[in-house]
Amino acid sequence: MRVTDYELFAVPPRWLLLKLETSDGLVGWGEPIIQGRLETVKTAVDELVGAYLLGEDPLETERHWRTMYQGGYYRGGPVLMSALAGIDQALWDIKGKHYGAPIHELLGSHVRDRVMVHQWVGGEDREEISKEAINRRNQGYRAIKMNASSEFRAIEPPGTVEQARKRVVTVRDAIGEDLYLGVDFHGRISKPMARHLIEALEPYGLMFVDQPVLPEHSEFLASLTEQTSVPIATGERFYSRYDFKPLLTDDAVTVIQPDVTHVGGITELRKIATMADAFDVAMIPHCPLSPIAFAANLQVVFCSHNAIMQEQDLSLHDPAESVGLQYLEDPQTFKFADGYVERPTDPGLGINVDEDYVREQSRADVKWYNPVWRHEDGSIAEW
Repeated sequence: MRVTDYELFAVPPRWLLLKLETSDGLVGWGEPIIQGRLETVKTAVDELVGAYLLGEDPLETERHWRTMYQGGYYRGGPVLMSALAGIDQALWDIKGKHYGAPIHELLGSHVRDRVMVHQWVGGEDREEISKEAINRRNQGYRAIKMNASSEFRAIEPPGTVEQARKRVVTVRDAIGEDLYLGVDFHGRISKPMARHLIEALEPYGLMFVDQPVLPEHSEFLASLTEQTSVPIATGERFYSRYDFKPLLTDDAVTVIQPDVTHVGGITELRKIATMADAFDVAMIPHCPLSPIAFAANLQVVFCSHNAIMQEQDLSLHDPAESVGLQYLEDPQTFKFADGYVERPTDPGLGINVDEDYVREQSRADVKWYNPVWRHEDGSIAEW
């Protein structure tokens, strides 16, 4: 069996999907994407597949990963690792289908029968976000994540910190004490303000504080972790095990949140999970993307003991209304109940992509860029 061809599909709302074909007729799907840099990653996929993969045996997943990673003198980073991620997912999808097994069984077998998922909640003001949080609870979710604030200057007066605290308190009061509540700083908060805000939020039983500072300032995470009982999380803007290594050796985080579409795919995510497990660090993979990325994450989550939860933004409670799940032949593929998703048992990624629907949606002009926020003085703010 050899890799014979591939296609890339840019589809709404902001996704890039990869179809990998083989001489035996098996097809694998992956999701190589950086939100807002779709065309850049698309070019990288073209280069990697054309230079290293066409004509090769798709079952040699580790060899191909090492070749595509080490074959370039300049390696790593968001673009190359995201391109590699989608290719790797598609190769594993083919491999699972070839052997008639879900990927997690090929990676060592499952360690759980279901996994809890968390759902994002948003809103412009406290009342709006608390209403959405209540809706999520009523829809069956047992864990939610919210933003702490919008733009945040390097130094803010006490009133701004108090507004962020009230935002969280309003949601906690609305959902009660039984739900997990994660708060995402999104890298918007400066080092000194992060310390103040975490201290203000400590009484409210948070699941974690995510990205309390930018990845560029990760050396500060260890002191934050030492100062608070709130679990500190980060990782969605890290791109390989080498990025995570200092976080683990410095005892800087309680939870890592790598993204299977950015860390080089299933091959690398599995290694990151195992490495974190050795340091007693939990993993909750990041995933605000399509059902392909979600399925790829699940394959690692179900064979990794320290993967305690999974992010998703697919509205699993209502497959008929979910924009993302319409890309599957069966939108009810993921069995959601009581806040959990059941273990997938079908071969490969465990999903069947509706290719006709993908082709139809790919006719849209998909151009999405991150919003550019500015402070009141006109300087750029973190989004």
